[in-house]
Amino acid sequence: MKDIKILPGLLKGDIKIPPSKSLCHRAIIAAALAHGQSIISNVVLSEDILATIGGVRALGAIVTINQDQLIIEGCRLESSQNCIIDCNESGSTLRFLMPISLLSNNAVSFVGRGNLSSRPLEPYIEIFKEQDIFYSDTSLPMTIKGCLNHGIFKLKGSISSQFITGLMFALPLLEEDSTVLITEPLESKSYIDLTIDVLNSFGISIINNNYKSFFIKGKQEYKNTLYTVEGDYSQAAFWLAAGALGGDVSCTGLSQNSKQGDRAILQLLKTAGACIEISDSHIKAEPLALQAFEIDISQCPDIAPILAVIAALSEGTSKITGAARLRIKECDRLKAITTELNKLGAQVFEEKDSLTINGMRRLRGGDVTSWGDHRIAMALAIAAIKCEEPVMIHNSNAVDKSYPNFFDDYKMLGGILLERNMG
Repeated sequence: MKDIKILPGLLKGDIKIPPSKSLCHRAIIAAALAHGQSIISNVVLSEDILATIGGVRALGAIVTINQDQLIIEGCRLESSQNCIIDCNESGSTLRFLMPISLLSNNAVSFVGRGNLSSRPLEPYIEIFKEQDIFYSDTSLPMTIKGCLNHGIFKLKGSISSQFITGLMFALPLLEEDSTVLITEPLESKSYIDLTIDVLNSFGISIINNNYKSFFIKGKQEYKNTLYTVEGDYSQAAFWLAAGALGGDVSCTGLSQNSKQGDRAILQLLKTAGACIEISDSHIKAEPLALQAFEIDISQCPDIAPILAVIAALSEGTSKITGAARLRIKECDRLKAITTELNKLGAQVFEEKDSLTINGMRRLRGGDVTSWGDHRIAMALAIAAIKCEEPVMIHNSNAVDKSYPNFFDDYKMLGGILLERNMG
């Protein structure tokens, strides 16, 4: 475990944004389901991505790591007896691979760490009950055994889109057609768009009926391909915020036509008053006087922590709504960001599914903790830019979950860090 002390100071320069973790998970699994060899390029081996690599290996795929490329020899991913998949803290790994593990009638055990055991699995439990699939428990560690059958799968739109994605991976390989029926308005639509896009790249067709239902034809086959992962807007959000808060940060490696929901950070920063310059080669954020804003983040929940930081340093009172699902992430992110920003001198007020934030010119600084959550750690690091005193972040290595080089990049942009390894 590491603690990092950050001295106040602006960040400036050019930064190549790491690849989208969301797209990388999906591409690895699709390649593992395809016959023949696929190559996934522009990969960062974060803890979550390593968990998915380990998962598809456990199910029979051959994955070779070659610097920032993955060479994947796919198969149907039919598990062997006594297969164990260690998801670490990755909800995507768990929820994507569960339906796939039911393509063969072998027992598969899922284990994990941290908050993963408390993250909900009810939509799959209901399916297991309906289809007489064995499950040993309702949370991790859990063993499941049985064969997934085609049919109509009813899911609430307010649940994590990861359950829908998991079914979209497995259902095309069944003998008969299936439909995923969404019983209330769908949140995080962009993640479903990403899934459908990746599946199309690997030869799988999903028919989207205005996000109310998804028709999935059976007897489809995944096709091997070459796939390059685009840059991650959820990670770019931290550096763009750094630019807007007083620096001059230019991000490269981002797709202008991305379907990532976290691309909303660009419009949000413009609304708050930042200067955002977009060209074919880069997206640049420069500071202007930031003003309060209101946003419903139900379609882009991952950028909520950094939005709270921006709001805390903008003039006026901001409101972040549609945030109920943030309570069941790697930690309770609403409580975490409220608690830690207030330690730095912010005025953040937590409600059931929202935050109200009174902005100010600068924060005080002090000791904070990441709550073991990568996005909380990164958001607090950006908050340090506008603090009067140093910020000590305890358990800063939580960033390894998604962005292991985050603090190296922070230093590269001029940040002054003092690290302390706590063993």
